Amino acid sequence: MLKGDALAVLRDLPDASVDAVVTDPPYSSGGMVRGDRTNSSALSKYTRGVDTSGGDFTGDNRDQRSFAYWQTLWLSEARRVSRPGATCIVFTDWRQLPTTTDALQAGGWVWRGIAVWSKPSSRPNRGGFRNSCEYIVWGTNGPTRKDHEAYLPGQISANSVRGAEKAHITQKPVSVMEVLAGIVKPGEVILDPFAGSGSTGVAAVNTGREFIGIEMTDHYHAVAVDRLTAAQAQAA
Repeated sequence: MLKGDALAVLRDLPDASVDAVVTDPPYSSGGMVRGDRTNSSALSKYTRGVDTSGGDFTGDNRDQRSFAYWQTLWLSEARRVSRPGATCIVFTDWRQLPTTTDALQAGGWVWRGIAVWSKPSSRPNRGGFRNSCEYIVWGTNGPTRKDHEAYLPGQISANSVRGAEKAHITQKPVSVMEVLAGIVKPGEVILDPFAGSGSTGVAAVNTGREFIGIEMTDHYHAVAVDRLTAAQAQAA
């Protein structure tokens, strides 16, 4: 686990050194208007019934243009550190789906499609549809690789992390990340520039992949280190 701003740390990583990028960056969303996005993520945007004692996380209050530009910058650096044929997998929500697909392409990746994380126990939306999914935008660094035939599902179903297991406000289930880890072979390297509480890394350890994580927040970096250490001990 590396500590620091993702864009700065990515610039220090060598060219063509990872096999996949699997990440859940801040969405700069969580609201219907610009004012909503500027609210504290921990205190108001994602916290219905969530324990926020772990603190806020950063980078979630950019306006639309700066979010698109920032996404393009880090995706470009992530492509540089990825080997030819590597896959990039980026989570997003419905508000930022168009911007994320644009930024992926602007960063030099070949956009290959969208998958869905379906949440069966999601809350209803009065007068409309349930907010029951988040989106997985994916692409490749040039042509798809020929030496690894990954057949991942277009929809992954799992409830959101709740209760004592929830170490981060927007934490993804390890079971979902274990499916996504199949995009590379065992022993290959997965990079997560926005590691949060380390779920991508835990999934990598559980499935026999190598992991490089980046997290800038002191609290969540420490949480991720602890979770990875525990996963490695269990795998030993």
